[in-house]
Amino acid sequence: MKTIALLPLVLILSAPVARAQEFTFSINWRGPSVAVQSSTPPGFLLNEADILTFGPGSPGFGTLQAPGYALFGAQLGLNQYSNCLNHAQNDPCGIEVDALSQGNDAMLSSGTFAGPGPGTLPLDEVWLSVDSRAAGRTQTVFGATSATEAGAVGDVSADVFMAYGIGIGPVPPGAAPGTNVGVFDGNGLRSSSTFVYPGIGLIEPNFPGSIPATGDNLDALDIGAMPGFPSSGVYFSLDASFPDPAMTAIVNSGSAAAQGVSAADVLHTVSAGTIPLVYAPAFLLGLDRVGGPNSDDLDALVLADNGDGIFQPSKLPYDWEDGTKDMLLFSVRRGSAVIGRPDSIFGIPIEEGDILTTPKPIGMGGLSLFPGIMYAAEALGLRTSRTHGVMFGDDLDALDFEAATCFDCNNNGIEDAVDISTGASSDENRDGVPDECEKALEFCFCPSSVAPCLNDADLAGCGNSATAGARLYTTGSTSVGSDDLVIVTDGLPLNKPGLYYMGAAGIVMPLGDGIRCVGSGGVGVFRYTVQNSGGAGVFSAGPGIAGASCSLFNMSGCISAGDTWFLQAWYRDPTGPCGGQFNFSNAVRVQFEL
Repeated sequence: MKTIALLPLVLILSAPVARAQEFTFSINWRGPSVAVQSSTPPGFLLNEADILTFGPGSPGFGTLQAPGYALFGAQLGLNQYSNCLNHAQNDPCGIEVDALSQGNDAMLSSGTFAGPGPGTLPLDEVWLSVDSRAAGRTQTVFGATSATEAGAVGDVSADVFMAYGIGIGPVPPGAAPGTNVGVFDGNGLRSSSTFVYPGIGLIEPNFPGSIPATGDNLDALDIGAMPGFPSSGVYFSLDASFPDPAMTAIVNSGSAAAQGVSAADVLHTVSAGTIPLVYAPAFLLGLDRVGGPNSDDLDALVLADNGDGIFQPSKLPYDWEDGTKDMLLFSVRRGSAVIGRPDSIFGIPIEEGDILTTPKPIGMGGLSLFPGIMYAAEALGLRTSRTHGVMFGDDLDALDFEAATCFDCNNNGIEDAVDISTGASSDENRDGVPDECEKALEFCFCPSSVAPCLNDADLAGCGNSATAGARLYTTGSTSVGSDDLVIVTDGLPLNKPGLYYMGAAGIVMPLGDGIRCVGSGGVGVFRYTVQNSGGAGVFSAGPGIAGASCSLFNMSGCISAGDTWFLQAWYRDPTGPCGGQFNFSNAVRVQFEL
């Protein structure tokens, strides 16, 4: 008789397909991934000047490998790079890259003109990352946001969020409050917020103000293929030297001063290893006007150059559409001298979370010599001092626009995270994947409305004598041919017997100390071999579940391609909270394939 093999606890799931080769980023000098060995190519230690991309297995869930290289910092022509190779975390070595673009980002469109640029669009998807002190604006959407991942969770700064539906700018603070939702997680593990979404191999959590930093801060972002050094070159900015006023013990790394430029300049390295040139000087961006050189720090960058590699600053929003001007949007770091000064479009105080554009000239109706607010931070779902009464707002660390989706499992042209947050798709197990796309779907958790004795659990079966509840999840595929599906249940009482059983229907029936979630569906209920939870409170089944079903059960219980089965763990719990002597995990619905 064939039995199901017991496996150690492993959580490495397959993520939805993303355009992984088109996602690059950098990290902050304070993060613990500095001096970690890269995954690809191996043998190199990561640092804050390197342009990184996903390592093997990313984006994904569970224990992920460190990021890999897209470009080495030496290719950007940073004069301190060779002196800073292999330097340690928390060493401000003077090479940090703060903002990143290839100069061909999606161009914003006014909706009335289709320009000749690298692709025009009304702004619908803004990709962003924030610093560890960001708190986000409380939102009513479902899913991870900058608010749910901030504070005591500590998972906000390594994540990438998407603000959506904010329309054609400029958008002032008084417009309808915006929304953001998590798309890429730092590490791909479920945080105390209870959400999990595909990770990129960074380290979390990162609690605000911790010295040294406990986790990473994603510090530059560019979504766009980078197969080697781009033919358009690389546009970027470097880091200021002034302290963060919200964390006065922490100064910035001073990489701009080390390179002999301003932290508010946009630089351009035309070919690998050459000296970077100033593409857009601070003065033309309305920066460094208050406190002089290096008093402002450009901290995020979106650039649609018109193709000549020479900066022609926009004077009015959307004048870039005819190809005579360059669209350059940016933010400034907390502590920049320009913060609090009136912007040139609305005349309102600039904040560190705003998306800014080049100044609107006084002669054309501009209200100051400073940048204009293209999208107020509030429109991105971020917290500000001008709206929320706090001393410091959320720092917008990284920024990009993208016309295409990264995760769209149902092929409706909308990011899966947006479908979930708007309620267009359900995500019962909070894994960032619409339920309709999951062949193996966790369901039947233990809400307070059906928990037998107030032992409800958010993402598990009902509470037991040992934990808040036993959680069942799967790894591997749902292919009968591969037969590599593994079911794992943790959070069990120690050294207690239990088993997996399956049926053809999902039900909700309070029973014992838990909820029975699997019914016969007119076919029958089939029980796998009894196991013991052991000293770790875990048992598992697989690989080989499909093959075992055909050996253990009659033909009606033999798993075949095209079948849908529901599986759950039952276990003994003599000292459980409700006196029922036994309990259940949550359940999983599996749609088996060839």
